[in-house]
Amino acid sequence: MKKIALPLIVSLLTFSAAQAADYKLDPTHTKAVFYIDHFNVSTNSGWFSEINGSIAFDPASRKAAMTVTIPVETMDTGIAAFDKHIKGADILDAAKFPTMVFNSTKWTFSGDKLVSVDGDLTMKGQTRPIQLKATKFGCYQSPIFKAEVCGGDFEASIDRTEWGVDFLVKEGVTKMVTLKIQAEAIKQ
Repeated sequence: MKKIALPLIVSLLTFSAAQAADYKLDPTHTKAVFYIDHFNVSTNSGWFSEINGSIAFDPASRKAAMTVTIPVETMDTGIAAFDKHIKGADILDAAKFPTMVFNSTKWTFSGDKLVSVDGDLTMKGQTRPIQLKATKFGCYQSPIFKAEVCGGDFEASIDRTEWGVDFLVKEGVTKMVTLKIQAEAIKQ
């Protein structure tokens, strides 16, 4: 019985994994934007580009896994001096921590609708759980890429001090940062 059960289990696991399709994030359709209150007067914002990553997704079973890498050096606020400061040791320390990485741990669906993606965000050498709320998600056949593309819009609010980013918190700049992510991935 044991001799039959093990190969059967292995083949079932292999079959389940084979059902998921592999997707690669398209950096031209993917970016992460952040918003942070500035002394209760205005909101500062910036974005990261050249984001890359991979997704294994099976729409039928609603199973998925994702790894995303964000190069810190691509951060842009539109103001060169401000960019240099944010990338510096006081805030993101891009020289020491050149990437941020998100690895999903759970995808939650309500029926066919993606509700959220939970995962671990590593920033400045610290890894903490976050939840990305899906505000939009879907798949389509791309006339440009001649392949299926899946993507969506996601939002999260994080306490930056949990990752050691505490510059000017005592002086009144909020700890909370809003993240908005737009992502599309091409089936490989």
